[in-house]
Amino acid sequence: MIEPRTNRNLALELLRVTEAGALAAAPLQGRGNKSAADQRAVEAIRSAMAVVDMRGTVVIGEGEKDEAPMLYFGEQIGNGLEPEVDVAVDPIEGTSLTASGLPGAISVVALAERGSMFTTHVHYMQKLVVGRRAKGVIDLEMPVEWNLRRIAKAEGLPVQELAVVVLERERNQETVAQIRDVGARIKLITAGDVAGALEAALETRFGIHCMMGSGGATEGVLAACAIKTIGGDMQAKLYVRDAKERELAVKEGHDPNKVLHLDDLCSGTDIFFAATGITSGELLKGVRYEDIYAYTQSMVLRSASGTMRIVDAYHPIEKLRAKGLLPEQVFVR
Repeated sequence: MIEPRTNRNLALELLRVTEAGALAAAPLQGRGNKSAADQRAVEAIRSAMAVVDMRGTVVIGEGEKDEAPMLYFGEQIGNGLEPEVDVAVDPIEGTSLTASGLPGAISVVALAERGSMFTTHVHYMQKLVVGRRAKGVIDLEMPVEWNLRRIAKAEGLPVQELAVVVLERERNQETVAQIRDVGARIKLITAGDVAGALEAALETRFGIHCMMGSGGATEGVLAACAIKTIGGDMQAKLYVRDAKERELAVKEGHDPNKVLHLDDLCSGTDIFFAATGITSGELLKGVRYEDIYAYTQSMVLRSASGTMRIVDAYHPIEKLRAKGLLPEQVFVR
């Protein structure tokens, strides 16, 4: 078990890490270059994590070692001191949103005890996410209608009043059709399924009651870390597209047909999650520049206390320029 004093320090340090990622990416909002934005966020997060008191291993990242500058699977980060932790990171969840200046891009990091996070190189997962009220009533192997009617009963609503988040992809068209057949409302998102999962888990705050369909496996583990800290529920299953991916899952020791519960996705009890908005969305406000400050809004979750903090911060622009988080050529009024 990680010492409580360390827990508090790690929570604060994670906040600084995601702030750095968001601030580095923000100058490239709407500039059409998602690779450049991602690279800036990666470099800022890697630099911020280098001084955190931890021996971290990236188990959920963006690629392999030879795909630098991404934060790669197995990368060692932190200053080498205790505690030893798993790290899940997405420097920009929503690179296309950032490049297009669209709402909802965030920078995300989660930590938990070493060996506690699910890890895979399979790209996608089927997901079913609900909040506290519907905890324990869902079953990914049951039909969409069965789940929606049980969720509606738990929420005390007619099924037609449920709002379901679904990632807008061709592979999710059948799920969308089944939801519409039941009569529930759908919020289609083009990217950002960590944020979508959080909106579903925090149903009373956002008016979203469920998330369904397939999305990224990386995002699935990040979402599970957050959902476990706030008391929601989630089930997932690897979404294998072909025989090669099925073989990969088996080689990693995973059963592609197994339903994964929260403890399968993250078995830790000391979990930390932080996210900072890059472009303004429903979950978090994005980076904006106000005279001599850059404004950020972040969410910080800690499982030991169950605390959710929403942190508004103002960062002096001249200090951001000195750190390289705001290029000189970016004009700020």
